Amino acid sequence: MRLSRYFLPVLKETPSEAQIASHRLMLRAGMIKQASAGIYSWLPMGFKVLKRIEQIVHEEQIRAGHIPMLMPTLQSADLWRESGRYDDYGEEMLRIKDRHGRDMLYGPTNEELITDIFRAHVGSYKDLPLTLYHIQWKFRDEIRPRFGVMRGREFYMKDGYNFDIDHDAAIHAYNRHMVSYLRTYERMGLKAIPMRADSGPIGGEDTHEFLVLADTGESEVFYDSAILDLTLGDRAVNYDDRAECAAIVREWTTPYARTDETHDAAIYDQIPEARRKSSRGIEVGQIFYFGTKYSEPMGAVVTNDKGERVPVHMGSHGIGVSRLVGALIEANHDENGIIWPEGVTPFHCGIVNLKQGDAEVDAACAGLYKALAEKGLEPLYDDREERAGAKFATMDLIGLPWRITVGPRGLKSGVVELTCRRTGTSEEMSPEAAVARVAEIYAPHTAPHWEPMAKSSFHTWL
Repeated sequence: MRLSRYFLPVLKETPSEAQIASHRLMLRAGMIKQASAGIYSWLPMGFKVLKRIEQIVHEEQIRAGHIPMLMPTLQSADLWRESGRYDDYGEEMLRIKDRHGRDMLYGPTNEELITDIFRAHVGSYKDLPLTLYHIQWKFRDEIRPRFGVMRGREFYMKDGYNFDIDHDAAIHAYNRHMVSYLRTYERMGLKAIPMRADSGPIGGEDTHEFLVLADTGESEVFYDSAILDLTLGDRAVNYDDRAECAAIVREWTTPYARTDETHDAAIYDQIPEARRKSSRGIEVGQIFYFGTKYSEPMGAVVTNDKGERVPVHMGSHGIGVSRLVGALIEANHDENGIIWPEGVTPFHCGIVNLKQGDAEVDAACAGLYKALAEKGLEPLYDDREERAGAKFATMDLIGLPWRITVGPRGLKSGVVELTCRRTGTSEEMSPEAAVARVAEIYAPHTAPHWEPMAKSSFHTWL
């Protein structure tokens, strides 16, 4: 994309309403614009990051054997009355009436709707296990929306719902989700710690939140620093292997890590003092097992292998897709702007033309642009008639991980300058070498991460 043809309304000054880094930088980098309190338009740059994150979430859900679908934003209040949650949810729920006077609501979550779908179409244990998920806009009428997309009223979220024949199968689904979430966050360049948490209005017996450590986090957290050394890396995981998934979950949940609601000082004090840490955390996801909380009152039952009609065991699993954009910025920025991890960057590389209109420089930039595109990468070429300092400031603000700078002086020696946004280090090399280096850096991020599984091999992992 040529910047002269792109819509990137960057701001020189920070709007007064922005209190935290991610809100300030998303406004300044032209990623969002407030439509009303807690509700934002996603401008092209922000939308690209949102879709990058969504794609990673889809890939890792499908990798784990989960099936995508889409449910509506508006739901019938009758379903929520059936489950008993309509009156319990509180004023965060936006309640409306349609033209016929029927009670409707803008969905804050989808347990009731997915249970209704399940009970209409599934009746036998032979159709289990089943995990369905969607990524959809949701609405919660926060009393004090703030911090930009971190605590807005309208937000984009992945919801997954598992249906299983018994407790043990449902716990495997819980473990499978935890492993898939750990892999999802790692691909985004985030360290998201699973922490024992409170189930809140969703309900349930087992639940973990995934929190990114940040000073601006809304939750106080307590943890054993040993958990920061854990990583999945390139580990292959067979999501159909219950023992393997359970072992990974034990590995990540044995070190102490809890939110303030579930903090146990007695257990915490047994950790060696040097490893006892407290911080603030940003919630970016949560998984729940809630058994038959919804299936019993709503009649979501199946016939088991003994011919008995039994309620299915369920769980709910969410990732805050739009909130992740803010969390990523909170964890990756400096005084000059955003620093995107390679896995979620809106553009893979920036190209800065230091002398627009110079035939040799223009040609070199056009050649780099074409060569990067042929490698399957998407560059952002700053071809504006603008001074060099302003171009560098824009690139630093929007945070592309790599920048190639092209000027007449370097071209006389046959070199361009490749700069790493995170470290600030630069290296001169030939244009061909710069393209090869950038392509090599992105190879793990642009290679396919999943492929559709045959029906006969549901949950079998490649």
